[in-house]
Amino acid sequence: MSWFGRYLRSSVGAKHIMAVTGLLLLLFAIAHMVGHLQMFGGQDMYNKYAHFLQSLWEVKWPVRAGLLGLVLVHIVLAIGLVAKNKAARPIGYAMYKPVRSSPLGRAMAWTGLAIAAFLAMHILHFTAGLVQPQYFHHLDGQGRYDAYSMFVHGFQNPIIWGIYLAGMLMLSIHLGHGAASWFQSLGWRHPKYPVESVGRGIAWFLFIGYMVPPTAVLVGIIKLPGAM
Repeated sequence: MSWFGRYLRSSVGAKHIMAVTGLLLLLFAIAHMVGHLQMFGGQDMYNKYAHFLQSLWEVKWPVRAGLLGLVLVHIVLAIGLVAKNKAARPIGYAMYKPVRSSPLGRAMAWTGLAIAAFLAMHILHFTAGLVQPQYFHHLDGQGRYDAYSMFVHGFQNPIIWGIYLAGMLMLSIHLGHGAASWFQSLGWRHPKYPVESVGRGIAWFLFIGYMVPPTAVLVGIIKLPGAM
């Protein structure tokens, strides 16, 4: 087996790769969030942004394939680490009192599963158009897909807003806590660096940034064109 194969099979190597894939997914999440904030610019701005992304066929599909690859690598390595930890202690503690691990750290596997379920629903809704097909791929006045109106119709529904709220809560917690762990995995953790505060800041930044546009729709700040 090559040194790279041994590296990947080791716990240290798996944690390093998980840190890198997690960081890349975080950067995508931030870029995606900034794109959604353009809902406040109105129908033309948001549809122009969505049309720009859809028209970049040579970029869109490689990016989607790359994101899927990152997610799969992240999940496979996470499952492997959990299996190694269980194999290292096949008999559970008689009395389990965690000293250093936090409740969020111990819940990372569960939040990861919740995120996977949420992402599947999100893709079925906004990418495949299977949740609200009556609003999918309508055209605006300039012949572009009316992503703005689809967004508004979606989050006018309190159930969809609630699912999105729960999903973004899990995603923010997962990436926020993960960010603090990545510093340790990559050897960047030091007592003088506020790593935990950075993690919490990332979590709040993502949660607020993602939830502001849907909530503005729900309370009627962002409306359909011509709506009173």
